[in-house]
Amino acid sequence: MRKNTALILATLCLLLAGKSMAQNPDSYYEENPRTFYGGLIAGANFTQVDGDNYAGYHRVGINAGGIVYTRFDEHLAASIEILYSQKGAHGHKEQQGVNGSYIRSYDVRLNYAEVPLQLCYFDRRKSHFGAGFSIARLVSVKEEGKAENIPAPIDFDKYPFRKMDYNFIAGGSLHLYGGFFLNARFQYSLRPIRKGNVQDGTGVPPYFAGRGEQYNNMWTVRVMYLF
Repeated sequence: MRKNTALILATLCLLLAGKSMAQNPDSYYEENPRTFYGGLIAGANFTQVDGDNYAGYHRVGINAGGIVYTRFDEHLAASIEILYSQKGAHGHKEQQGVNGSYIRSYDVRLNYAEVPLQLCYFDRRKSHFGAGFSIARLVSVKEEGKAENIPAPIDFDKYPFRKMDYNFIAGGSLHLYGGFFLNARFQYSLRPIRKGNVQDGTGVPPYFAGRGEQYNNMWTVRVMYLF
């Protein structure tokens, strides 16, 4: 008798739980609220340097690291990331330069340690969008180019990039399944990463620069997993 009673009670509990889920289809996405959420990020940067002689996001680099969200309420949270981020530019075709020069190739790789900060808005399915800024420290540079009809080869080491890069960022994350998200965002330098003033050590290289100031311009696509 007791076994039958227990079986009947268990069956009723399952039926009530199923009815509750049917009445609230979004309950799958609900969980016990936490203040902090951490995760891992990996993806690719598609970048160009505005101010060189080329246009197009032809330099592809790594964007990877970790992220922590601090939740303020149901829809609002702040995020901080620690990333390894590769930026730069790639001249994919030959073209006419300035003063009769002819550029055959150009390539620059900029490797940064970057810390983005954002304020994010979440919907009921955890998808979210946000905006903020980032602080990046230049770790290493590799720059090279070939040109014809110039007086002498360019020594790119004489035209260093600034060590710090400050960016505006904006983007969104689509909740895929469980802790997985697809993230895309845009970011742009708030001040030149190199400008035409050799006195402060940040002059642009002649013939390979389209104007006196240069900026990082980047789109990023990543997969994020939150624990």
